[in-house]
Amino acid sequence: MKPNQKKIAEGILFTDEYQLTMAQLYYRFGLHEKNAQFDYFFRDYPEYGSHKAGYCINAGQAWLLDWIEEARFGDVEIEYLRSQRSAAGHQLFADDFLGWLKAHGTFESINILSVPEGRVVHPNTPIGVVTGWLAMAQILETALLNLQTYQTLIATKAARIKESTQGQMLLEFGARRAQERAAIAGARAALIGGADYSSNVGISHVLGYPPKGTHAHSLVQVFLALGGSELDAFQAYADLYPDDCILLVDTINTLDSGVPNAIKVFEGLRRKGHKPVGIRLDSGDLAYLSICAASMMDDAGFEDAKIVLSNNLDELAIWQIITQIQQEAPRYGIEPDVLVRRMVYGVGTGLITSRGDGALDGVYKLVAVQEQDEWVPAIKISETPQKTLTPGDKRLFRVYDERGQATADLIALSDENVADQDPLVMRHPSVGSMRRSLPASQIKRIEPLLEEAVRDGRPVQPSPTIEEMRALREADVDKLDPGVRRLVNPHVYHVSLTQKLWDLKQQMINRLNIGNHTE
Repeated sequence: MKPNQKKIAEGILFTDEYQLTMAQLYYRFGLHEKNAQFDYFFRDYPEYGSHKAGYCINAGQAWLLDWIEEARFGDVEIEYLRSQRSAAGHQLFADDFLGWLKAHGTFESINILSVPEGRVVHPNTPIGVVTGWLAMAQILETALLNLQTYQTLIATKAARIKESTQGQMLLEFGARRAQERAAIAGARAALIGGADYSSNVGISHVLGYPPKGTHAHSLVQVFLALGGSELDAFQAYADLYPDDCILLVDTINTLDSGVPNAIKVFEGLRRKGHKPVGIRLDSGDLAYLSICAASMMDDAGFEDAKIVLSNNLDELAIWQIITQIQQEAPRYGIEPDVLVRRMVYGVGTGLITSRGDGALDGVYKLVAVQEQDEWVPAIKISETPQKTLTPGDKRLFRVYDERGQATADLIALSDENVADQDPLVMRHPSVGSMRRSLPASQIKRIEPLLEEAVRDGRPVQPSPTIEEMRALREADVDKLDPGVRRLVNPHVYHVSLTQKLWDLKQQMINRLNIGNHTE
């Protein structure tokens, strides 16, 4: 794709056709500059088949804000839209509408409140609240969902994998297996979610992190094909990278050839004053091989050498490896906890593709329209009560119990003061019989989660650094109950409505006479 074509494809026309046809309808009926409010949220946690997430990590907002600043309808975009034809051969987008897009087709009318990147988020809560001209807020939908849901998906997977490593180093290795340029967004999201480094050179440089990597089997294969040996390949690598030497030891035979040859090279490095980093295992029974390799390296005096594992890893695979090490290592005279602290995990396909659940069910729904100076709530009814939209101009809070642990995310109308409600009544969003009532004495803190991110189409403040987003993630995850953090069958975290918002939702459902969802 030529550079100018890429710019068109990734600019403001990075949207779905129906966003534009609706925008023209709003224009035709004089609604296009009426202020509207849309909520961005996701409907459920990623489900990976045999296991499911109990929380998500918000990510992708900074890239969305960059896109909003740059995207606009220029001459090229307008001419492309003018060339579109209806089924009858007529010009699909009228000249007067195109003229309005040319003059006003930016996101300068848009304001966004958002949960910051790096924070823990839960289903059916407004992660982003978009207000602005109806036509432009509508056109924003596709890019917002694309740029935020994928990175949230990958940040969540990274957080789960990091949890499974028991805090050990996690490397993102997925560029070769990602869906084209999703490798770039995915690497960023992985760093937010828990990966310590990425092998992806370009995005690592942009984000200020040194890329990490070892070598491939092909290095050893080349030396073998040209009459050399595995030892020759290892020595060549060590000579060139004496202070960064990690050797891949499973090209021929891990325990009979690879590890012994690595130890010979490491001994030479040690004599020259260098400290070998470690070895990498990429095939076989990784737990068993780790134990045996650690024993061999310990006997040679390399007790601190790292063991990097790769090959089809994810959170459950790593959990199983650690469990096996804890069970089997003592038989070989290895202290399990010491060995676990030496491990490094390189995760590729399972992380960058969110293996098991490759898409987050993100949605962007109209919740209110401004009439004069008031927000008129809007609702979408579903035959599935859980999918019936929660209407109105809303805010999101996190309720911490007397232990300081997060006990619920609470959605309230914007004019409510939830801190003054005693007891605080929290209603299930769709099941009338489910409610909680917390007296003020059992609440340590109520935290507003939505912050101003965009004002008049411009970011309000610079994007946080990866380190700042990691700190938010770590603090939020630490405040989750262990049951919510479980890798398998996590406890359900409570998402609730205030009584006032619950009442509004029921009134609107009853007014439309769709079903009976009242108590």
